[in-house]
Amino acid sequence: MDDSFEKRKKSHFFLSLDSSSQSIRATGFDKIRLIHSALPDLDIEEVSIEQKWRGHVLKTPFFVSSMTGGWKDSKAFNLKLAKACAKHSWIMAVGSQRAQLEDPSKAEEWKQIRKAQPNLILLGNLGLSQLLKSSISDILRLVESLKAQGMIIHLNPLQEAIQKEGTAKFKGGLKAIEKLVKELALPVIVKETGCGMSKETLDQLTDIGLAVLDVSGLGGTHWGRIEGKRYDKNSAFFGIGESFSSWGIPTVESLIYSREKPRDYELWASGGLRTGLDSAKALAIGASFTGFGQIILKALHESEQALDQLMSRLEYELKISLFCTGSVNIKELQRTKKWEIIS
Repeated sequence: MDDSFEKRKKSHFFLSLDSSSQSIRATGFDKIRLIHSALPDLDIEEVSIEQKWRGHVLKTPFFVSSMTGGWKDSKAFNLKLAKACAKHSWIMAVGSQRAQLEDPSKAEEWKQIRKAQPNLILLGNLGLSQLLKSSISDILRLVESLKAQGMIIHLNPLQEAIQKEGTAKFKGGLKAIEKLVKELALPVIVKETGCGMSKETLDQLTDIGLAVLDVSGLGGTHWGRIEGKRYDKNSAFFGIGESFSSWGIPTVESLIYSREKPRDYELWASGGLRTGLDSAKALAIGASFTGFGQIILKALHESEQALDQLMSRLEYELKISLFCTGSVNIKELQRTKKWEIIS
């Protein structure tokens, strides 16, 4: 494995912790209000935040959004993250497995995680530009290394275009996803990486057999900003990240777009969610699972205790949100429209 690849992955990890890499004001969640019930006909102890996925009953509708892998310290980080996800009954989406395609020894990281947490729902992950160059046997090796229950294909055209070493080659991408859906006997999940989904993209991904679409909109970690920061001041491309620092479609807008007509895939939401209340709003609009990224990364970078406390807080914030809308569970929150857009 090229040493420069590991350096890049390490720089991604630490640049993600920088608040200036976040497009915080763009999420759109501040424009959504859940409708308060002053007389909820239930006790808070009755409220359940359980959610089902593919035959699994989970204690929460939460997943850890794809984070890190492919550099020397990522294994220890991911082992701790998997431990926390297993404890709290969260789904864990692993970081990109691209390194494993180029260096099969990298599979050991994922094998150790699966061995440590045999019952955890783990989702594999690969970029579309890498999928285009991979055979089904390549993908099966990635799946087998962590005994994944699903495979994420992430879409990151802005990141690839700005990144020094980027592979901005997406031609034939939709056909490659369709082919994978037909050949892989596992749920295929397509996610953006912080720039959201337009109406046109949502339509393109309908009727191809996709299991899940994670809108992952503008509002959280912005990979255009991160890749822009990796240019030296003497580079002709220094400052390019600033030019595209607000590029993308907010998570809330992507979710609302998805409501306009029926779709055959399950909708997940990530990109700028920072509280259990944000999660409740996304669920009310129509998401079935909600993902957290940078705040999880930051908490675990501090300590395992900090991560445990954050996850517990997010769960209770969601529970409060359901209670105060008079919803005994997530299905009830979604049964009638309990949200409105405010100016």
